[in-house]
Amino acid sequence: MIRVVCKGKLKPDANIEEYLSLAREVVQETRKEKGCIMYTYHQDINDSTILTTIEEWENEDALHEHNQSDHIRRFVPELRKMRESTEINIYREV
Repeated sequence: MIRVVCKGKLKPDANIEEYLSLAREVVQETRKEKGCIMYTYHQDINDSTILTTIEEWENEDALHEHNQSDHIRRFVPELRKMRESTEINIYREV
């Protein structure tokens, strides 16, 4: 199993509701993908501009297919425009 934690910090002038609307579309489409075990979006309790995706995939091939999917290629560049920073960590269960 592969787990991904993607933490992003929005730019000060970013519209959080617009960002969340796009992110929800990504979540909805991603959950339909083969190999997706879990895909959730979280907002920091103390800082609403910190948003984190937590993902679980059956294997690295499923994650690779996800990263090549139409909805990721369409939405992620738009989401990146609204973030000032992004940290992505990919883990393998041991």
